[in-house]
Amino acid sequence: MFNSIVLVKQVPDTANIHGKVMRDDGTVNRAKLPAIFNHEDKLALELALTVKDNFGGRVTAITMGPPRASDVLRECLYMGADETYLISDRKFAGADTLATSYVLSEAIKKIGSFHLIFAGRQAIDGDTAQVGPQTAEKLNVPQVTYVEEILDLNSDRIKIKKKIDGGYEIVESSMPVLLTVMKDVAIPRPYSAKRVMAYKNVRSLMDLEKLTEENSLLYIDKLVHEYKERGLFINTLTMDDLQLDAERCGLKGSPTKVFKVDSVVLAGGGHRIIESSKAGIGQLIDELMTDHIFG
Repeated sequence: MFNSIVLVKQVPDTANIHGKVMRDDGTVNRAKLPAIFNHEDKLALELALTVKDNFGGRVTAITMGPPRASDVLRECLYMGADETYLISDRKFAGADTLATSYVLSEAIKKIGSFHLIFAGRQAIDGDTAQVGPQTAEKLNVPQVTYVEEILDLNSDRIKIKKKIDGGYEIVESSMPVLLTVMKDVAIPRPYSAKRVMAYKNVRSLMDLEKLTEENSLLYIDKLVHEYKERGLFINTLTMDDLQLDAERCGLKGSPTKVFKVDSVVLAGGGHRIIESSKAGIGQLIDELMTDHIFG
């Protein structure tokens, strides 16, 4: 049996970026974009669930983000995760990869023993591919990046096929180990209808606190106890719960600074109408081939 931890992230749907979501300084107003499950993280979850299916064990999904990030944890439960953790605190806002990996590594230490940590290669909102490796470094465990396939797994070692430029490598590692996976590593399984019905009402601490604010007859301690008893509580960890160094969190712990942001404005150029005839289409094809667009 192998216990796995999966690092997942809720990200803005960058495919839907348009002028209305851009601020004057060139940055994106994330609140105006729909939030989605980072695709490569979902593949990491699928790989962890496959290990569970084949060898047994438990899968724990964790995410760091605002309260609404609990939505991706529900999706993890729908797919087959056994337990979830939301790491959320206003003091984490503005974290770069260094501060994020610090918080994640401390959360993993608190969660307990594990054999495997899975993470997507990178998130679509940052594309740094740094959080996984930095987390492994802080946990002092080996890492294998760009994983394409798990070839063998036994009690103390794992054999992996990983992508490299121009081909692949076969590597072995001791465990515990952190793996970052490629975008084509698997096809995520669909949500289980039974699990959707069972977990659609799971709530985090922040969700329950909001309920008590809206209804003075509800008490937070009682609600938390009730939801835990029913298996519907998303474990929630704050800075105080993790006893973190505030100087290493959020903006204070983030040495990455944006020096300049250039706004890119996409504007259409000239256009002309192509005659709907063999001659017109032939001329268009000739021009496309001349410009090496195809052909």
